[in-house]
Amino acid sequence: MVLTPTGLRFLGRRFPCTTGRGGVVADKREGDGGTPVGAHQIVGMLYRPDRIAPPTAWAVPIGPGDLWCDDPAHEDYNLMVRAPHPASHECLRRADPLYDLVILTDWNWPRAIRRRGSAIFLHRWRRPGYPTEGCMAFDPAHLSWIARRITPATRLVVRG
Repeated sequence: MVLTPTGLRFLGRRFPCTTGRGGVVADKREGDGGTPVGAHQIVGMLYRPDRIAPPTAWAVPIGPGDLWCDDPAHEDYNLMVRAPHPASHECLRRADPLYDLVILTDWNWPRAIRRRGSAIFLHRWRRPGYPTEGCMAFDPAHLSWIARRITPATRLVVRG
């Protein structure tokens, strides 16, 4: 998968997508809204089992207490954790459909460097052209198509 100025190229197709509100950045920092430059490995996939079928055999269901720690001062920074959790976190099981399907990259993972930015996900967009906090977002049908065809060996290449 390669991010280009006109979208994501993958398996001979191009998919429109949005990136972070801070643009593509070479020096990612927590809260900058940037999508980091690099060759990122796909390290997991999460899905809402109450809303969609598993997109692959290796996808993991998102449970009611699943969270992602985004507190740079906490030892669980940039890791999936369970509720209750004392540090700042994002709920993975959202009321909206944004995280019904989430593809995880290895950005600043598994041993996070403080303030370098937490999780870069591939997920569904709010609407076309609406930026993310640093993730990449897609039309839900396109995200589903991509999810069914990637493997943990797939790389996401973001050029500066």
